[in-house]
Amino acid sequence: MKRVGILGGGQLGRMLALAGLPLGLKFRFLDPNPEAPAGAVGELVVGRFDDPAVLDRFADGLDVATYEFENVPVESARRLAARVPVLPNPVALETAQDRLVEKTFFEKCGLPTAPFADVSDRDALAHAVARIGFPAVLKTRRLGYDGKGQAVVRDRAALEAAWAAMAPQPMILERFIRFDRELSIVAARGAGGQCVFYPLAENIHAGGILRESRAPAPALTEDVQEHAEARARAVMEKLDYTGVLAIEFFEHHGLLLANEFAPRVHNSGHWTIDGAFTSQFENHLRAILGLPLGPAAARCTAVMLNLIGSAPATQAILSAAPGARVHLYDKAPRPGRKIGHVTLLGASAGEAEHQAAAVRPMIEGAQ
Repeated sequence: MKRVGILGGGQLGRMLALAGLPLGLKFRFLDPNPEAPAGAVGELVVGRFDDPAVLDRFADGLDVATYEFENVPVESARRLAARVPVLPNPVALETAQDRLVEKTFFEKCGLPTAPFADVSDRDALAHAVARIGFPAVLKTRRLGYDGKGQAVVRDRAALEAAWAAMAPQPMILERFIRFDRELSIVAARGAGGQCVFYPLAENIHAGGILRESRAPAPALTEDVQEHAEARARAVMEKLDYTGVLAIEFFEHHGLLLANEFAPRVHNSGHWTIDGAFTSQFENHLRAILGLPLGPAAARCTAVMLNLIGSAPATQAILSAAPGARVHLYDKAPRPGRKIGHVTLLGASAGEAEHQAAAVRPMIEGAQ
């Protein structure tokens, strides 16, 4: 029986295990939180990601290791890789952790991005503003997620305030794009190079946090899907990638601008648990274990609604939409925290949205 190690014990690790248990897999998680939600579905090793003794204990007896979030220390992943295969490889992890490295990598892969510039000091900031102009987005290069570590700046006063709040961290300045919508693609690549691509999802954010995803994205044209697949393939091949990867795009006048990628399963792919022939979680496990990948086509149309901060009673959700699929993560309510999601399915976009409309007000009211 194969044993999979996962760096991180949050909801993504939990969902990976839930997808892998029917395949006869066992799971071990490493997380500093003794109450990590993944501990309910596998062995939990409690400790720091950068503790060599803890890493060695975690690695003992594993067949493969992976991660459920991208802020795992790269040196820890490399140390672990000396004991057990770590997939995706640590180079992918390292690339995704630094926004400047990530955007430069996109350029090398031929992916269009918003214009950007390195901001290492005040002189670099002045040069960046002269090149990028206003409005722009000032971002820390590392450790930004769910809207953290970034600020939209529309004039020099806002720029100075953002600089004062984020300095002396290394930063990047990007042109603010008035995009038509955000789209994301979730893709999987096996060890032999086989790739599968899920339909693009349209994502809606508020306060920098993903609130809902619709898949396949409404009004999705074949050429946009093909362009997204080609760009995901280029990224995965350049990284010699194994596992699931997600890329977020801004759709701008028919052009896809790459914003960022995640070297892991992704929130915008949660709809695949109920709405695709093979979930992103199962395909990630298949990929890192050398198993054939499953089909990534959608079985139906899906609307995924995140439960953030707090959630309505499950009975209320199911009373409003009996076909709703409720996924709770066993996480204590807290403002801004993702504690679950609900997926609504339909034979058409209209049918799925009709069900979502019945549930959305109570979810928004609970947040």
